[in-house]
Amino acid sequence: MRILQKDISKINFTKSDGLVPAVVQDYISQKVLMVAYMNEEALKATIESGKVTFFSRSKGRLWTKGETSGNFLHLKKILHDCDYDTLLIKVDPVGPACHTGADTCFDEINRGGFLARLQRIIEERKANPQEGSYTNRLFQKGINKIAQKVGEEAVELVIEAKDQNNDLFLNEASDLLYHFLVLLTEKGFALEDVEEILRERHK
Repeated sequence: MRILQKDISKINFTKSDGLVPAVVQDYISQKVLMVAYMNEEALKATIESGKVTFFSRSKGRLWTKGETSGNFLHLKKILHDCDYDTLLIKVDPVGPACHTGADTCFDEINRGGFLARLQRIIEERKANPQEGSYTNRLFQKGINKIAQKVGEEAVELVIEAKDQNNDLFLNEASDLLYHFLVLLTEKGFALEDVEEILRERHK
């Protein structure tokens, strides 16, 4: 949930000359992408536009991440710490977050959580169908066809598991995972729901 207008007034901008640190995190992979600063105006602009905006201390003005590169940080969630003087900004990044071209400003590769990201794409296809999309054709055929495809891919994976062709095996595994995500989406569930059950079983 994003910070509402009433919550903005609780953020303490007085400790550091009107600025608070903003830690930016990929909302799917949980990787920390960068750290910058926001003033009250930047925070409001971020909430209003949905694109993360900071205050540049070197330029002395607001700047929206990606305004020149196109590598925007699309806002997903804003949290604050217990003292109301630091922000955690969860985002969906477009391209690398660092000006050097690295995925993060800490030179880490941001590839975690791809299955969750893939499911978000599948959910987007379901909500906003695109002509020619294989995913949309599956949704149009309904739950029975989707479930049938999962079964077919599972059988094909078992067959390939008995052979020694690693490429074919991995491709069938990928097909099964994709169709499983489509089935989850059609049923109204997400990977997180499956993960929660596995966590409970692990206890």
